[in-house]
Amino acid sequence: MKLKNTLFFILLIFSLKGFSQKDSLYYEGLIQFSGVVVSKDSVNPVPFAHIIDISTRSGTTSDYFGYFSFVAKMGDSVRFSSVGYKTSYFQIPDTLISGDNYSLIHIMDPDTILLKQADIYPWPSKEQFAQAFINADIPNDDLRRAEANLNNKAMNEYAQMLPMNGQMNFNWQMQQVQNRLYYSGQYPPMNILNPIAWAKFIKAWKEGDFKKKDE
Repeated sequence: MKLKNTLFFILLIFSLKGFSQKDSLYYEGLIQFSGVVVSKDSVNPVPFAHIIDISTRSGTTSDYFGYFSFVAKMGDSVRFSSVGYKTSYFQIPDTLISGDNYSLIHIMDPDTILLKQADIYPWPSKEQFAQAFINADIPNDDLRRAEANLNNKAMNEYAQMLPMNGQMNFNWQMQQVQNRLYYSGQYPPMNILNPIAWAKFIKAWKEGDFKKKDE
């Protein structure tokens, strides 16, 4: 029994040794690559920059303060990119003096594109603009401008486009409640038998209120 336990213990030691050698070979050359991405013109941090290891296609993004950290391999090339900055590269050294960490302060150059000024006119040429400006009939007195703004047709069109506010909705709802209470316990009147309503209808029909108006 003791011999079996001894053999099992020896096999367990050799198996653990084999796994440790395999893990050491697997993690050989991997380091923790950390740093801060800053702008060249102001030395301010570059937030949310993309940091990609070209060899493994893995990476991360910098946080709000420009800090980043991920696992990389020694000797790999890393690409730094961000909107408004030129894409840049950095190669991790092949060997480290001590430890398995490497820190970096990466500086990125701003990439600002200035577009030419574009002037947009409602007329094809300056000559047509000058002609239209000279012949423009602009009312100079306040009375004409007020009359144009207070035109009945224009006011009605504006009123149709404006939605009801809270006060108007409340008044309409209260009117409906009042009508129901007024005719409570009886049938509401039918305007089809109301002679006054018929007289108003005939008058409006003769005056042409029901004709289709030209838009």
